[in-house]
Amino acid sequence: MGVCRSPLSDEARVALTMAMRDSGKVLEWDLPGPVVDKHSTGGVGDCVSLTLGPAIAALGAYVPMLSGRGLGHTGGTLDKLEAIPGLATEMDEPRFRRVVADAGCALVAASDGIAPADRRLYAIRDVTSTVESIDLITASILSKKLAGGVGPLILDVKVGSGAFMTSLAEAEKLARSLVTTANGAAGPAAALVTDMNQPCVPSVGNALEIMEVMRALTDPEEDSIVSVLTAELGGELLRLAGMAESGREGAVEILDSLRSGAAAERFGRMVAAKGGPSDFVERWRDRLPAAPVIREVMASRSGTVTAIDCHALGMAVVRLGGGRMRKGDLIDPSVGISGVVRIGAAVEEGDPLALVHGATESAAETLASELSASFSVADGGVSQPTLVHGTLA
Repeated sequence: MGVCRSPLSDEARVALTMAMRDSGKVLEWDLPGPVVDKHSTGGVGDCVSLTLGPAIAALGAYVPMLSGRGLGHTGGTLDKLEAIPGLATEMDEPRFRRVVADAGCALVAASDGIAPADRRLYAIRDVTSTVESIDLITASILSKKLAGGVGPLILDVKVGSGAFMTSLAEAEKLARSLVTTANGAAGPAAALVTDMNQPCVPSVGNALEIMEVMRALTDPEEDSIVSVLTAELGGELLRLAGMAESGREGAVEILDSLRSGAAAERFGRMVAAKGGPSDFVERWRDRLPAAPVIREVMASRSGTVTAIDCHALGMAVVRLGGGRMRKGDLIDPSVGISGVVRIGAAVEEGDPLALVHGATESAAETLASELSASFSVADGGVSQPTLVHGTLA
């Protein structure tokens, strides 16, 4: 509460972050390439970590990514991966190290020994209405990342209807705090402030997002949101790691790793090493669970899609059983929403705006009828939202 009332100086925030990092085990790596990482502040349909990690690994860096589970309207990377049959996201340190060394990347759950002070402080914040403190958010994020033993770090700070930060000013404030603190604690780091007024991929839900990941890895559309973000974030990370002269040069290399299939090969290697199917890249369409009921979300009028309530889409997935409101809630990996139209799309009355994938007829039909209100349709045209609002380094 004191931190909320009197924000920390840069030096104090670094000291808090390092103390939280050092409250538990700090990993060290001895690998033949740079050890790097990426963090997103969370959004809807945000599966960029799952494309960026393998793309970076294919270029010779190593990505030991300690990831989290979904809570509330935002999905969790670990939940998405666990939609793949047999794949384990919790493993002991020796196995984690083997996967990283072999595949070049591994996205796993942090053990209890990683930054244990963060869990204690977060529990206190949850009951004292101090969750939204920029200083405490910064220390929470970075203490876990730095305990993973990584060097260069790229941060994706989301802003918009599907993000925790809905205003650009607040998102920029958080990005600045994260970069300043990371550079002061370990460095180097940079942040991109990116748009979350529509999903990063046209699907929301665990198995459905893995399908989008596989499309991006095996048949990339270079102008899609997920490909652009993977290239922009990955390019900047390559620059930080000294593997590219500039972020733009690095972005070209990232796209090359997607186009060539090298990133897909790394993803498949990681899946197999973590207990998933060895032929997942070739047979992913047959390997993922599918919901038994699909219903269309219909446009109530003709016009142009001018806005999407991403928060409502995320909460709809929770209501379907694909997310959790409390830690420990079980989830159904098959449910979700697919085919989400993009802002700027022209639609006619009765056209599908999205498809709801549900476990029961009643759940799918109820949400399909309700979700049409989450799409604003008006006369005239509208520009696509700016995808990258700025870069801080």
